[in-house]
Amino acid sequence: MAPSRNGMILNPHFHKDWQKRVRTWFNQPARKIRRRKARLAKARRIAPRPVAGPLRPQVRCPTIRYHTKVRAGRGFTLEELKTAGIHKKTARTIGISVDPRRRNRSTESLQANVQRLKEYRSKLILFPRKASAPKKGDSNEEELKMATQLSGPVMPIKTVHKKEKARVISEDEKNFKAFASLRMARANARLFGLRAKRAKEAAEQELEKKK
Repeated sequence: MAPSRNGMILNPHFHKDWQKRVRTWFNQPARKIRRRKARLAKARRIAPRPVAGPLRPQVRCPTIRYHTKVRAGRGFTLEELKTAGIHKKTARTIGISVDPRRRNRSTESLQANVQRLKEYRSKLILFPRKASAPKKGDSNEEELKMATQLSGPVMPIKTVHKKEKARVISEDEKNFKAFASLRMARANARLFGLRAKRAKEAAEQELEKKK
């Protein structure tokens, strides 16, 4: 491994029998072929179900640094499934992932995932367990003939970037001092308790004077 950054120069011990300790990786091309064959075998085994697995919810990444990004989560919450009118046990059987630990912290995320579930349910082609005796909710014969195996992720999550239209800068925006405003906001937050205490003491002194 090559040294990184401006560190100490390594002292290589090449007088030892180092050639015995070298890890080779000659089976990598064969492993690549084996993985590909395994993927194809799995796709044939689970057909006509999607190759990429069940439907995943739309979630936001944690922490302030990444919370502007939207990605696929582990599973839908019980509240989302209930609002969409899907039973939690039925959901797993029709290709919907369920995560009982996740909680809905905002109405926006709940509504977005409920809409996602409803859209998936409308597009879903459900094969009957017995072709001779189809049950309520199963797809008809015409829809079954149209069914094809989906190779990519089910309903991939797309990030939408809203572009701001160019406009004239107003006078208030020109005169606004961002740095001074931030400093003032920090000072107000820091001195809030002290000012409240002084105001309370001043009010008490005024009452004593009136007495």
